[in-house]
Amino acid sequence: MKFKTFSLILATGLSLAATSAVFAEAPKVEFPAPSPACTLKQRVGLTDIEIDYSRPSIRGREVFGGLVPYDKVWRAGANQATKIIFSTPVKLNGTDVAAGTYALFAIPGKDEWTVIINKGAEQWGAYKYDEKDDVARIKAKPVEISRSVETFAINIDDIKDNSSELVMVWDKTKVPVKIEVNFADKLRSQIDAVMDSDNAKKPYFQAAMFYYNNGLDLQKAKKWVDAAIAERDAHYIVYLKAEILKKLGDKEGAIAAAKHSSELAVKANEPGYVKMNDDLISSLK
Repeated sequence: MKFKTFSLILATGLSLAATSAVFAEAPKVEFPAPSPACTLKQRVGLTDIEIDYSRPSIRGREVFGGLVPYDKVWRAGANQATKIIFSTPVKLNGTDVAAGTYALFAIPGKDEWTVIINKGAEQWGAYKYDEKDDVARIKAKPVEISRSVETFAINIDDIKDNSSELVMVWDKTKVPVKIEVNFADKLRSQIDAVMDSDNAKKPYFQAAMFYYNNGLDLQKAKKWVDAAIAERDAHYIVYLKAEILKKLGDKEGAIAAAKHSSELAVKANEPGYVKMNDDLISSLK
């Protein structure tokens, strides 16, 4: 057929561009992928986490112990090895993992899983998996859930400033792995740099809140919250001052600030803060 088409092109004297067009017009069919690709991006604290994987479905099959054998290395998905990227160092169930790009493998077991962080991120499946490239092996307990999940999923849930949970779920099995990140040191250096600069606009309230919440220099926190109040005499900012003064042991100052915060909260129609201030005052009596 190709020879006849080429002979026709020669006979009719079609140009090279026209010849290309003849062959380019061949119809194409694109089928949906049995295990579609997925990219998950999530920030936890100041750490960016990205997971690239493919999502197989049950389709009436037995999953763990069948399609995915127990006690053997699994790609934690389908197609390419699942890739996980951490922008900063993290802890996974207490195990240190440096910032970098890794393959995420798993060894499913009936009572315990081994989650593997491996250097071999660029490979198909787990066929070239090499234990020598393991960065960490993390033990995790599978949890049985009541509802069957048709399509394999990896999620990042329970997000806090310094932690979250990586969850693999498929069929009636969920496997959680705690992720811990250290954002405090990085944020503290950023705050100090901004506060020491000549920048006219400074995050006084946010900086004071961060120092208070993380048990850092309370004198700095007091100085910054006073500067925030000078910019805006708001109930929630004055309440923070009351909390800082309480922690510093300034009982009278804390009570005075709490009373002022309550007055501002009444004007702002914020009864929740009135109760918070009442509770703070009661704790100092």
